[in-house]
Amino acid sequence: MAAAGGGYVLHVDQKQIQVVAKAMRAELDGKELRKDLIRTMKAAAAPMVTDLKAAIAMPGAAAGPSITAEVARAIKPTVRLAGRDTGVGVKAGNTGVRGFRKAAKAFNLRGWRHPVYGGPAWVAQTGRPGWFDTTTAGHRDALHAAVMAAVEDMARRIAARSRS
Repeated sequence: MAAAGGGYVLHVDQKQIQVVAKAMRAELDGKELRKDLIRTMKAAAAPMVTDLKAAIAMPGAAAGPSITAEVARAIKPTVRLAGRDTGVGVKAGNTGVRGFRKAAKAFNLRGWRHPVYGGPAWVAQTGRPGWFDTTTAGHRDALHAAVMAAVEDMARRIAARSRS
């Protein structure tokens, strides 16, 4: 789990994905192959995204947009086929709702302090410590298997073309 770009990202594997991505670039329709692989890898992360959105949901009567609804809206699957962070991930990005830029991180780790509306007092508020870490941990094996199956399928597609 790594904080990247202001959010949390879970990364799965790298080396095999990079090898297949390089082979795809060498193909004439490499862009289409790349789009197919990205689409398949994002679909593999969809159950984790759904569970993360459900795990952050907190009932409340907040004035204005709900912070948890904004955090849930900012949860998205990400795919990188090159570089140090190669893999599929799920990112809980910055929301910016009511000036709360790192809400996902605060909900996951510790909580936060904020002023009470209309007064000088400050209060500590706790989110859902571990909501991201606990939820993603239950999906890691399935996500890894789905991503590796997608990568192997793409490698077979490329290999079949080279034999023809």
